[in-house]
Amino acid sequence: MKKILLTNVLFFGAFVLLTGFSAAASPSVCIECHGGLSGQLGEIPTAEWHTSVHSRSRVSCHDCHGGDPTDYVEAMSADRGFIGVPVYAEVPAFCGRCHVGVEEDYRASLHGQVVEFGGPNCVTCHENHAVQVASIDLINEISCSRCHTYDKPALIKQEISDTEAMLSRLDNSIASLYRVGFDTGQLKDELFSTRNNFRRLFHSVDIDKIRAETAGFDADLEETKATINALEETLGQRKIVGGAFVLLLILGGCIALLIRRTYENKE
Repeated sequence: MKKILLTNVLFFGAFVLLTGFSAAASPSVCIECHGGLSGQLGEIPTAEWHTSVHSRSRVSCHDCHGGDPTDYVEAMSADRGFIGVPVYAEVPAFCGRCHVGVEEDYRASLHGQVVEFGGPNCVTCHENHAVQVASIDLINEISCSRCHTYDKPALIKQEISDTEAMLSRLDNSIASLYRVGFDTGQLKDELFSTRNNFRRLFHSVDIDKIRAETAGFDADLEETKATINALEETLGQRKIVGGAFVLLLILGGCIALLIRRTYENKE
C-alpha cells in the first residue's frame, strides 16, 4: 500500500495548487452574488458552504461548478467552463473529478450500481454545500435507515471502528510532535494516504472486502505508530536532558549567590 503514497501526495499537491490557491487569489463573485439572493439559489447554499470543509480548504464554487469567479457577467458562461448543477445520476462523476479513488469503489458498490434508479449518491450521505470532514459517524442508523435496514452498515462500522480510532490517535500524535518542533511532513503524508485509501475501501460497502483488506491498512498504521513512538522517545530524552540542564543552571545560580554573599560578609 505504501507504493501508492507518492501518487496520492502528488495528486493532493496538484489539487491544492489548482483549487486552493486559485480560490484564495481573489474573492469569488459567485459567493458575492448568490449571497445577496434568497432561498435555495442564494443565502442558503452560500451559508452552508461557509460551514463546509470545502470552504476551510479554499475550494470554492467555481472549483466544482466551473465558470469565471472573477467576472460578474461571464461567471456562468459556458465559454468560461461553467458546468452548473449535475443531474442526480451524474453527481458521482461530478465529485469524482477530485475524489477519484472513492468514486471508483463507489461505482463498483451496490450503491453505485443503482444510482441510475435513484440509489444513494455522494450528497445523500455527505450533503452538497454543507460538506463536513468525513467521519465514522456518517454511518448511523438514522441516515442508513432512510433506504434500508441498519444491519449491514452496523457491521461495516464495527469492522472499521478500530482502524478509524487508530487514525485519529496517530493524527493527534503527529500534531503534538509538530507543535514541539519536529518535522512531521512525511508522517502526515503517509497518514493522509492511508486514511484516504482506507476510506475509499468502505465506500465499496462490501463487508467481505473490508474484512479482507483492513489488516493491510492496520499494518501500515503500525509502521507509522512505530515511527511516532521513536520520535516521542526522542522527545522524552530531550525533556530529561533539558530538565537536567535547568537544574544545573539553578544549582550554578545558587552557588554563585553563595559565593557572592561570602565575599560580601568578608567585606
